[in-house]
Amino acid sequence: MLVRSSLRWILRHPWQMLLCVLGVALGVAVVVAIDLANASARRAFQLAGDTVAGQATHQIVGGPTGLAETVYTALHRQLPALAAAPIVEGYVTAPALGPGVYQLFGVDPFAEAPFRPYLAADGTVDLAALLIEPGAALLSRANAERAGLQLGDTLSIQIGARSATVRVVGVLDPADDLSRRALDGLIVVDIASAQELLATTGRLSRVDLIIPPVFDLKSLTSLLPAGVTVQPVAARAGTLQQMTAAFELNLTALSLLALIVGMFLIYNTMTFSVVQRRTLLGTLRCVGVSRGQLAVLVLAEAFVISLLGVASGLTLGVVLGRGLVGLVTQTINDLYFVVTVRDLSLEPFVLVKGAVLGIVATLAAALAPALEAMYTPPRTVLRRSSIEERVRRATPRLAVAGVGLLAGGGVLLALPATAGTTGLYLAFAGLFALVIGSALLTPVALVGLMFVIRPLLGRVLGLLGRMAARDVVASLSRTAVAVAALMVAVSVTIGVGIMIGSFRQTVINWLEQSLIADIYLSPPSNVANRIDTTLDPTLPAVLATLPAVEAITTFRSVQIDLPTGPTTLVAIDGATERGRRALRFQQGGDDAAWEAWERGAVFISEPLAFRSGLGVGDTLTLRTDRGLRELPIAGVYYDYTSDRGVIRINAATYRALWDDPALSSLAIYVRDGYGVDTVIEQVRLVSAGYGTVLVNSSRALREGTLVVFDRTFAITSVLQLLATIVAFIGILSALMALQLERTRELGVLRAVGLTPGQLWGSVLSQTGLMGLAAGVLAAPLGLVLALVLTYVINKRSFGWTLELVVDPLLFAQAFAVAISAALLAGIWPALRMSRISPAIALRDE
Repeated sequence: MLVRSSLRWILRHPWQMLLCVLGVALGVAVVVAIDLANASARRAFQLAGDTVAGQATHQIVGGPTGLAETVYTALHRQLPALAAAPIVEGYVTAPALGPGVYQLFGVDPFAEAPFRPYLAADGTVDLAALLIEPGAALLSRANAERAGLQLGDTLSIQIGARSATVRVVGVLDPADDLSRRALDGLIVVDIASAQELLATTGRLSRVDLIIPPVFDLKSLTSLLPAGVTVQPVAARAGTLQQMTAAFELNLTALSLLALIVGMFLIYNTMTFSVVQRRTLLGTLRCVGVSRGQLAVLVLAEAFVISLLGVASGLTLGVVLGRGLVGLVTQTINDLYFVVTVRDLSLEPFVLVKGAVLGIVATLAAALAPALEAMYTPPRTVLRRSSIEERVRRATPRLAVAGVGLLAGGGVLLALPATAGTTGLYLAFAGLFALVIGSALLTPVALVGLMFVIRPLLGRVLGLLGRMAARDVVASLSRTAVAVAALMVAVSVTIGVGIMIGSFRQTVINWLEQSLIADIYLSPPSNVANRIDTTLDPTLPAVLATLPAVEAITTFRSVQIDLPTGPTTLVAIDGATERGRRALRFQQGGDDAAWEAWERGAVFISEPLAFRSGLGVGDTLTLRTDRGLRELPIAGVYYDYTSDRGVIRINAATYRALWDDPALSSLAIYVRDGYGVDTVIEQVRLVSAGYGTVLVNSSRALREGTLVVFDRTFAITSVLQLLATIVAFIGILSALMALQLERTRELGVLRAVGLTPGQLWGSVLSQTGLMGLAAGVLAAPLGLVLALVLTYVINKRSFGWTLELVVDPLLFAQAFAVAISAALLAGIWPALRMSRISPAIALRDE
């Protein structure tokens, strides 16, 4: 009987159930989409790493310029039984293969058999062809078919400032799908061709090893020169993946906010389903149905809704994930390292996690309505006012709980900031405590706000205005939840908007202070946010002969390994007084610090100081071509180039420690009296003879940096929009329930002379007040969220100090969104109620 009763009610209220299912679906979809996008990028990186590393257990790695070939030959002579394979690798672009970056992978065909099965000489791939012709290459079958390439065709590639061609002599087509996907990012050539194409003659990127468990590593390390180490493959890959942990956690936390907003919607709908059947439930209790049976009835309905919502949410999440994976991948490429993701990876764990979250969230949101149906005495169930009486009695208790959560969240946020995900988890726990605590304070805040605004509405709108304010408080069980959902979504928009605006303005100010040279030259770069290719070292001397050039500063940017992960090291030659003034220091920065820097000390960026716990007076241990060296830290400066950290070193010190004369970029200072645009054209004419060189003014470089910045935060804007959509559906559900519940009241008003237009005004006034309340309450919460995101979350995630910039226009826009969403959500209920006949409306509920 109870099952039939439940099914009958659901079939008679399909739109109400559809809204609830949609709330679950959107919440689940956002979480699943973000998790799938993160997992796909992580999976692609892992597949590429596993495919490239093959069966290798360890790798011999050197400094910024790699290894000398003699390391491999000496190893082969002294440990002939040890499986070893030399590797030369770099990144190139190949327009014919499609957009993105491809890894040029140089191998020794004679050493490959134990390492990479897809390159084994088993007859499917003719590795000997790589040795016969310079520039011969192997492509994956998917890449060859995508570009329409046949055996013998040539493929144009771009390596930094230089263009080159390779000839396709073979196609790689592994049997398993995972290897095929990983090979999409590879162009395989032999060692000599890779060295020629990448201009690294005599150097190797690394040597892969297969070391048996009983092998004595000390016998191997004793054979290696200073600055060369042996690293486990798994440890190196794990370090790289840890780089993106904070970024992925930030996205996941933001996606969970959408699910929380969806829980408000579910609570509203399930509560209304209980209230709407209060007569039936009271009758059932009177004829002997137990409390437990009623609770099971409500929870069973919620479970069915959760299953429908989860099924829809998983499908929608996959669709959203296909769009978001490109944004996530682009951000990882811009900030961390190159990863090629062409397809969304459907990870079973992510789908199961999304399903469990959706079901648990739905049942948790339906628990209060189930208890309401369970513990209400039959006599009071038959009275509509009973639930509102209980809500008003519970409002002070909810407010106390809200204050407690706010205090608990404040304590978590006040804990000392530490690098790593543990401190970040605590920070997000504090953030969620603030959000939920503010939501629990919504009922008492809504009552107070309506008390203040009701007299004003009475003077402006008369009786209908006072009625609108009264009705918001009279139906607090639903209006408070709808306002809380919209308030949370709008506050997130404010908080994230202020954080992004503050971050952007901080970066703009930093760029204006840092890019003080007039012209900057660099080769095209294919790797993330650093320059991985070089300029001709004779170019600065030629440019210095131009009459308009006052000074030139050169830079060498390389990656080195620290305990905190891969870190950028920048060697600077010819630093000018203007260049020195451009650095803003958190610690140090006086004349004594610069003198120490000239003598061999280093400056480290704020993120590196945060992650390593080092500061002025400490020493930084670096593995150089001369062995381990401890360099004193003379200053900590503000820098927003990389959240992993940057080290600035004098070029003379760098060349004394590393055998690397290469040049990454240079800055030109123009003499007074010369036009920068004119000098740029002269520089372009001169540098055209040195390959493809990017010549930019400081203004163009600033604009290009901001383009990358805006692209990085594009996914955040998408998540904000999705959370607002969920909140809009929530308030629509609440208003539908509220107006249907007022059918008899509105029928009485229509019978005593209320016109359809006045009814529209009554309904929209009430919805507008709810939007007004959500906007007003969202402002302080949004500001608090902005402070937490800017000073706590951002600091613990990336180690940056940001300048808070509060844009009043952002509050105005969020306020307009809240009111607009509420008014739009009220149109359908108003239209429906205006069309109901007073006679029908006066019938007993």
